[in-house]
Amino acid sequence: MTEPVETNPHPEKPCRECRAGIMRLRFITFFTWLDDELLTVPGFPAWICDVCGRRDYDERALSWLTALLNPDAGKPSESRKVKPAPFFHQPPARPVQDELP
Repeated sequence: MTEPVETNPHPEKPCRECRAGIMRLRFITFFTWLDDELLTVPGFPAWICDVCGRRDYDERALSWLTALLNPDAGKPSESRKVKPAPFFHQPPARPVQDELP
């Protein structure tokens, strides 16, 4: 009888900084400044090296957080009226007449 194979949905990867440790996915409290205020985000995904402590924050989570912190987030966009291309009135073209000798 075979045992079920356990799969890790978050594979480990070697650390690019110390090259000795393994980066593992952890959920930490992320700190960042927003103007003059310190903002904390609990449960933020980060890859952390078990030897040197290097932190690589999850790119998708950073993009999501950036979108949420955008001062224009949730505001309706200004409707931009499409201006028609300028119309330049040109007189009708005159037929070219061959010059006769």
